[in-house]
Amino acid sequence: MTQLSRRRFTLMALGAPLALLAAPAAHANLMESLLSRAHVPRHDNELWVLIEDRESVLTVFRGNRQIERFAPISLGRGGAKAERLSGSNVTPLGEFRVNRFNHESDWHIFIGLDYPTPTHARMALESGVFDQRDYDDYFAYYRRHGYPPQQTVLGGFIGVHGVGKGDPEVHSQFHWTQGCVAVTDVQIERLAELIGIGTRVVIR
Repeated sequence: MTQLSRRRFTLMALGAPLALLAAPAAHANLMESLLSRAHVPRHDNELWVLIEDRESVLTVFRGNRQIERFAPISLGRGGAKAERLSGSNVTPLGEFRVNRFNHESDWHIFIGLDYPTPTHARMALESGVFDQRDYDDYFAYYRRHGYPPQQTVLGGFIGVHGVGKGDPEVHSQFHWTQGCVAVTDVQIERLAELIGIGTRVVIR
């Protein structure tokens, strides 16, 4: 990412969640509040992605119009949850932005998400997983680098990827990832054609 795009991405990623965190009702229901509105397009022409845990489906939308639908997909072996810890193999629920592409990944193509988001950091503070220093360090790192730290107790390196060196047979039958969302190699190629840096991705 260039310095300019990193700065633009940081402002976009930090702005909206911080407004939510300031709300008085945000204390115990941050993720519920966020996800209750996340499926609504930001504007009629927004290209965005919805990943649904229960249905094991990834859908690309333009506004409210479906563009592509991939199913079944695979999520983390530990399920999908609002709160995730490093090593738990859980796919984090939430609203994310695409912040990187790796076309030389072991998983064919890796489309990175900005996990852990400010919402996840706030929930970690509320639950005692983060202390105040952890929380402050998180935001200091985010502002300095333009993306969230990947080495906290919340883990990192979450994204959408192909099967790559994995087993297509396992992919077709089980949730097998360490917390990412996996689609077939053909599907990840198509997804990479459609979306870009800054695309909104909702996992619910």
